[in-house]
Amino acid sequence: MSTPRPGPDRRLARGIQRITASSLGPYQSAVIRIGFSATYLLFLLRELPHRHEMYGPHAPWRWDMAEQLISNNQAFTTLMWSDSTVWFEIVYALALLSAALLLVGWHTRAMSVLFMVGVLSLQNRSIFMGDGGDNVIHLMAIYLVLTRCGQVWSLDARRAARGAREARGTDDGGEPVGKAGGGRPVRGDVAGPLLWVAFGAVLLWATVTDNLGGTVWLPVLFWILWTGHGAWWAVNRYAPHSEPRTLLDVVANLAHNATLVVIMAEVCLIYSTAGWYKIQGSRWQDGTALYYPLKLHYFTPWPGLSDILASSGVMVMVLTYATVIVQVAFPFTLFNRRVKNVLLVVMICEHAGIALLLGLPFFSMAMIAADAVFLPTVFLVWLGGRAALGRELLFRGRGKVPGPRDAADSQDAAGDRDAAGDGEAPQHSGGGGHTLVG
Repeated sequence: MSTPRPGPDRRLARGIQRITASSLGPYQSAVIRIGFSATYLLFLLRELPHRHEMYGPHAPWRWDMAEQLISNNQAFTTLMWSDSTVWFEIVYALALLSAALLLVGWHTRAMSVLFMVGVLSLQNRSIFMGDGGDNVIHLMAIYLVLTRCGQVWSLDARRAARGAREARGTDDGGEPVGKAGGGRPVRGDVAGPLLWVAFGAVLLWATVTDNLGGTVWLPVLFWILWTGHGAWWAVNRYAPHSEPRTLLDVVANLAHNATLVVIMAEVCLIYSTAGWYKIQGSRWQDGTALYYPLKLHYFTPWPGLSDILASSGVMVMVLTYATVIVQVAFPFTLFNRRVKNVLLVVMICEHAGIALLLGLPFFSMAMIAADAVFLPTVFLVWLGGRAALGRELLFRGRGKVPGPRDAADSQDAAGDRDAAGDGEAPQHSGGGGHTLVG
């Protein structure tokens, strides 16, 4: 006798429960965080010797030109707060620092906001610098602020798990600590409240002096984030099991899940528009479009390799048509998991080829990071396990590697993170382990 299928009302209730009770795609959002922060960090490091010519006082796009443009488009950039070289160096250093700290997941919520400020400040100062990947980074920096991208593979997640073990009175290996297994007091976090106070002071000054750009949405977003983080900290500290705590969790989960959908739609829109515009070009129609960039000297970091590829008319035609087909077809393959995974591998290889042949590594890294939102969870979990194993093998001779925890401890740690609602900050009912901005 077959089991009756649930009715539409029950399926709807399950769907609502799923999107409100948990943050979906924790591994995908972590890969996006790591990918885009690493891309921008490497870009800033590469341009460190040329930073003054790109965004600073010696930029071809002069201060008065940038001031005139920003007065028209109402863009936000902290570099227009002062024309001094010292202020430029501070902003550039903070952009570097925020990218590095977001990469490792230290106080992810605060660093995602600082990362967004750094990206917007530099890119809006000189909008003509970049290779196309900067537009993707620009958008994703805004989206990351609304995601809970530090649930896994972050220092915040490790701190949350450590706080949970301390609250239970166990060490990293799951062994009891103290007399008769007594627990140690959970360590408090000072950096979170300090970041919250510092950000609030800067935000208040920028609002009073009208230095948040001419748009309405950005100041509103900043104030919502700042007050929301303060409310989150207060509720977690004084009423961790109350209805307001549950409500905040639901709001955060909805924002995270909705943002993931927007990121997916953005990636599909990028590929579909690129593919359909290519179809309209005569060089793409006759299969010769790839030949021309291979003959441009500023797009050929390896001239010999480019000449070998350009000398084969069949290969040029195949790659030209394959590029169009893959970009146009990808959004439609989302309905079939296997086909989607195959085309995902093809597109990642395509971007790797663009980085190698055309000398656009940061554009390719940005697009690969955006593609990561569609990577299967099983593959990402396997990849994380291989990375953890490699780290243990690398540091085995340098110190003691903590022993594996049993299944019960692992489930308890996962349950504590779920109860906290976010891996970005340790949120336990024990009191001292709360963070304000994390």
